Amino acid sequence: MNEWSSGEIYESYVGRWSRVVAKEFVGWLDRPTGLRWLDVGCGTGALTGTILRTADPASVLGVDPSAGFVEYARESVRDERVSFEVRSAAELPDGPYDVVVAGLVLNFIPERVEALRRMREIGSTVAVYVWDYADGMQLMRYFFDAMLELRPEDRHHDEGVRFPFCTAEGLEELFHEAGFSTVRTRDIVVPTVFSSFDDYWHPFLGGTGVAPAYLRSLDELDQDALREAVRSRLPIEADGSIRLTARAWAAVS
Repeated sequence: MNEWSSGEIYESYVGRWSRVVAKEFVGWLDRPTGLRWLDVGCGTGALTGTILRTADPASVLGVDPSAGFVEYARESVRDERVSFEVRSAAELPDGPYDVVVAGLVLNFIPERVEALRRMREIGSTVAVYVWDYADGMQLMRYFFDAMLELRPEDRHHDEGVRFPFCTAEGLEELFHEAGFSTVRTRDIVVPTVFSSFDDYWHPFLGGTGVAPAYLRSLDELDQDALREAVRSRLPIEADGSIRLTARAWAAVS
């Protein structure tokens, strides 16, 4: 299984939290009804579904390079106004679109400035959000902080290190480099509550996502050591639950 193959496993890992962020993100955009939307890197359909439920669009096209994710989205998001296609950010369809959005995907696009330029060409409004990997996305931060303690030589796997632009200032810089004259940013913080350590840890075993793929690359003893290092760091409450928060940074122009 590759890093981005299973929609169901991705949902249990971070897709479910993306859905909570998506609702606030779409509300913040506050676009009129009856518009044409393009969801770039639609994944399992978290943002697409939110647009359909809350923005009353004329149509939404969701595109993603993962056939597995697109299949999951087609099965889970049923609406006559929506369609999905397997496309990368380098193969975006011609517009025009009233709103072009990208949720939790900009950091995984190799040529992200070029992608933003293309979004600017075909969209009247362009908006994105990314996780605050270096600080506020706690469920990932606990994992990578434990990794850094045990295996500092693997620092390059840390998403906070890999994606340093995932901040308000970093997004502003990318948008300006892509030719946008104005850009607004904000943070979106949502609760991520786990009923137990197993509820927290099990999604890391699926191999879908950067941290799960890294975990799978380790041998069994190293996986066990990392699991226990993460467990020792987490704020586990008396009833076994774990109450964390996840912060995303959003930008719109």
